[in-house]
Amino acid sequence: MLRSTLPTAAAVLFRYEPSRSGAAATDLLDGFTGALMVDGYEGYNAACSKNSIKRLGCWAHARRKFIEAQKTQVKGKTGKADQALAYIQQLYRVEQAIHDKTTGEKYQARHQQSQAILDTLKHWLEKSLPQVPPKTALGKALYYLNAQWPRLINYIQSGDYPIDNNAAENAIRPFVIGRKNWLFSASQQGATSSANLYSLIETAKANGLEPYAYLKRIFAELPNVTTLEQIEILLPWNLKEK
Repeated sequence: MLRSTLPTAAAVLFRYEPSRSGAAATDLLDGFTGALMVDGYEGYNAACSKNSIKRLGCWAHARRKFIEAQKTQVKGKTGKADQALAYIQQLYRVEQAIHDKTTGEKYQARHQQSQAILDTLKHWLEKSLPQVPPKTALGKALYYLNAQWPRLINYIQSGDYPIDNNAAENAIRPFVIGRKNWLFSASQQGATSSANLYSLIETAKANGLEPYAYLKRIFAELPNVTTLEQIEILLPWNLKEK
């Protein structure tokens, strides 16, 4: 989960839980208000309902399913997976064009440009669903898109919302790639400690710091820290300009 606490401060939080139950998400998000972008896992529903959190769908997840469906098409043939990916690519082109715009400008562009693309894609989706067996790769992609549609279109409601969850997935990727090297933790306490260390490293990177240099500094200074204010000074977003 990636949470931005300030416009200029990004925080990456890893938290160990012994299971993937909805109770873990409810506990983690207790008291949180705002928007949450996740995949289609329904375990987040209770937390979102309890805290009136706006749930956003991730277009990268939807796109990935059509890429998988595309691989099953007859070689050299263009099919519905290609059509879906073309529509999604149009949405991403809008995002690329407004990347450096203000929040207000992003909101306006999404309503002027992305909304029309979404309307066309929705019409195509409704027409395509009855034509494709649901258990095929393409059918699974179509039905996922349809089931997640109300969440997927929420991003255009604000210029602050991202179109996908790639920022969080990029933070997770180094540990996903290497997890075969540390497949098991000896204890839950060890798993929690690992999650805390991952959080520090990825938050440092998200704030433009070199992780090794950052860890070296805080490990040198933490033994002399006696107040909460001194700890806060060592947080990545407070050191990134130095």
